[in-house]
Amino acid sequence: MTRLASRFRAMNVIRKERALTNEELMRHVPSVFSEEKHESRSDRYTYIPTITLLDNLRAEGFQPFFACQTRVRDSGKREHTKHMLRLRREGQIMGKEVPEIILLNSHDGSSSYQMIPGMFRFVCANGMVCGQSFGEIRVPHKGDVVGKVIEGAYEVLGIFDRVTESREKMQSITLKPEEQRIFAELALDWKYDGKGDGKHIPVTPDAVLNVRRHEDKSDDLWTTYQRVQENMIKGGVTGRSAQGKRQRTRPVTGIDGDVKLNRVLWEMAERMKQLKS
Repeated sequence: MTRLASRFRAMNVIRKERALTNEELMRHVPSVFSEEKHESRSDRYTYIPTITLLDNLRAEGFQPFFACQTRVRDSGKREHTKHMLRLRREGQIMGKEVPEIILLNSHDGSSSYQMIPGMFRFVCANGMVCGQSFGEIRVPHKGDVVGKVIEGAYEVLGIFDRVTESREKMQSITLKPEEQRIFAELALDWKYDGKGDGKHIPVTPDAVLNVRRHEDKSDDLWTTYQRVQENMIKGGVTGRSAQGKRQRTRPVTGIDGDVKLNRVLWEMAERMKQLKS
């Protein structure tokens, strides 16, 4: 996935417990409505506004519940910058956990259309991204984009049976305290690139294993992964700086960083599942 200096503030992100309206999307994620491609794109670039794709996906029963776009220094790219929508199928609006289709796009050349399987957990209002092993759909900006994106959405839907099966298997696997710490250590090592080079890791494995709510007290693999994922993505975990000063970790606020860390954590959980099976 293309690396971007992609950070966004509250004005560039919106989440609701109901389907988002076009007015809300326009206010927070204007790049969804961009009417033309960026000037850097060639004549071979097929331009289809994301809102056109979304309207067609809505007609197929997919609704957006979360949207965000990256902040860019170049004001000329603001209406074309990378954006992300999280879509749910009608009939799967509520529940403990629901599958979501993550749609990524931009019109500045930084991204093709991408659709990735994800999951939303209501108890912590947290969006997960399934690991690379479940695959993703990429649609380049050429040819029948609308048809390929709709086809891709249904293809992603077909992946969710395997996702549910994997989640249920993780829920059946109990991890010992030392195994939970190993999982957290690996996650922190990846996040802070601490591979023997002296890179400072500001928090301990026990800190990112911290239980935030009663529902997360279980010692199964799925719940362990949930605790680590939420603490690392949302931040706010107390730790120490390299100078020994008390500090709290920052949330992951970039589209690329969020997707990449989320996918790595899911893959780590998948590998732990294989080891314990």
